[in-house]
Amino acid sequence: MTGGAAPTIFQNDAFEDELMRILVIGGGGREHALVWKLKERPLVEEIWCAPGNGGIAADAECVAIDAGDVNALVAFAEKAQPDLTVVGPELPLVNGLANVFRQRNWAIVGPSRQAAQLEGSKIFSKEFLRRHGIPTARMYGTFTSAKEAYTALHGVAWPVVIKADGLCAGKGVFLAHDFEAAHDFVERVMEKNELGAGGKRILLEETLEGDELSFILVTDGKTYAPLVPTRDHKRVFDGNKGPNTGGMGAYSTDELLPEQLRSTILATIVEPTLRGLASDAIPYQGFLYIGLMLTKSGPKVLEFNCRLGDPEAQAIAARMDFDLAEVLRDVAAGTLEPSKLTWKSGASVCVVLASGG
Repeated sequence: MTGGAAPTIFQNDAFEDELMRILVIGGGGREHALVWKLKERPLVEEIWCAPGNGGIAADAECVAIDAGDVNALVAFAEKAQPDLTVVGPELPLVNGLANVFRQRNWAIVGPSRQAAQLEGSKIFSKEFLRRHGIPTARMYGTFTSAKEAYTALHGVAWPVVIKADGLCAGKGVFLAHDFEAAHDFVERVMEKNELGAGGKRILLEETLEGDELSFILVTDGKTYAPLVPTRDHKRVFDGNKGPNTGGMGAYSTDELLPEQLRSTILATIVEPTLRGLASDAIPYQGFLYIGLMLTKSGPKVLEFNCRLGDPEAQAIAARMDFDLAEVLRDVAAGTLEPSKLTWKSGASVCVVLASGG
């Protein structure tokens, strides 16, 4: 309690009296932000973070387990018995961690392996968008060989977007301004295998113009609650120059999302996406990140991520004015109450400090 403020009183007395032990999976700035916010709850008894990092070690017990190692994570959870597990990165979700935990009736926040294909496969995602009539960029085609891709490049409008199908740590999307640059990227991805298995297939799509917006929501599979809007900075250098990265910073302010735009996004993108998942018999629980381009003809989907964005999560966490542990436990239990998510006014900024590489 600071500044003479009255203590917060929660309506759920049973939950208020219950100590919690929480496992956070991941080892980046996003996970540090989650741990920091979860630790604010006085009755969070213990937090583990696998694998964590040097900064997180000041706020949680770091466990030396690779975030993508499902078997090792299951073995640790069997021993530690956390009351709740929160998954940060995409790899454990694509590897089916949430499926395994739910089979054991362990509370976890994160989508199933099938639902995580929205991020795990750009081609799966694009086909989903087209099947359900959700606004997105026009696709020129998908390709399994470099030769096919080179041929297709002669029929595109420049600049063109090239996307590696699989997980590539934020480095699988390239904006090519001419044939030479496109040829070089395809060669590196498909012939030199610089992105590994994630680059075995690629897709080509039109370039969308406008401002980007990160629209992130949390859902328990039935009810959803939008988080505050954020915008990230992907290019490595100032002035929006240089290659894309996993994210060099982000900021959040309500000014990013006027009410009319918010209503349009909910009606044309968010709700059709959730209905589409339901109609495809793909239950979705956890965070859903929708990367948008605000074009002259309306918002269009650039990508889906099956988790909180990084560094968007840091900017979002700074504006949270609610008990994150309670809300995430509700998500895992299928009892999300959107009214519990209240937010600080103003703006927040996350700046990433990185080595020269």
